[in-house]
Amino acid sequence: MTHHSITDKTSPAPANPVALNRIFERQWLHLLLLILLLGGLTPAVRSDPVRVGVLFGLATPIWIVVALILAVTHQSYVWFCWRTQLHASLLTRTFGDRGFPLYATGFAILALSRITSVVMVAAANRGTVPLDLTGLRVLAVVMTVPVVYLFYSIHRYFTFRRALGVDHFEPSYRSRPLVRQGIFRFTRNGMYVFGLLMAWLPGLWYASSAGLVLALFNHAYVWVHYFATERPDMKRIYPSLMATPQPPA
Repeated sequence: MTHHSITDKTSPAPANPVALNRIFERQWLHLLLLILLLGGLTPAVRSDPVRVGVLFGLATPIWIVVALILAVTHQSYVWFCWRTQLHASLLTRTFGDRGFPLYATGFAILALSRITSVVMVAAANRGTVPLDLTGLRVLAVVMTVPVVYLFYSIHRYFTFRRALGVDHFEPSYRSRPLVRQGIFRFTRNGMYVFGLLMAWLPGLWYASSAGLVLALFNHAYVWVHYFATERPDMKRIYPSLMATPQPPA
């Protein structure tokens, strides 16, 4: 595996089949599962409780389409940046030391836009879940607790740079152990197990059928990213650690 230092700006691109195969590794699975998820989403989106509502002059189905486009764009962006950097050092050869900050900025913009779009869907479609609003909001507050603890654990032990994937950019991370402190004491996949609870909060808070349907899609689709992109990358970046038997997440 070719993996250059973040400061290496002049190394030639490894234009070979091995690099290309590794860049596209398991992306057939990404595409297949995305098609299945979108297909499964279609009947729900056509139902009346999910379609009703307007926000800022846009109907709920329009907000759903925007949210889906942002979700796919976000995860495709991460795949492209991670894989082309890991196997071809594309970003650091092109931008030098600015490679990771530029990637992180793009990630932040897309992630915040993705989260905002889910809030917009839920707000447009509010009041469509026939359950007690107070109970739903209490549940949302309870689910916020592990999310807050997750972000504290990332800040305190994991670092946001590592959460964003700096280990794809800096080879020095290969020798670092996996974090087992804070919320990561309970699962090594803390960002997936607990972080994805964020997707459910808008739908619960606004009692939105569309918000909950979209939360289910996002929850499943982020796990697609894990199995199709992140886990294969981790096996290459941390081969000895990933080969060691681990307790299930």
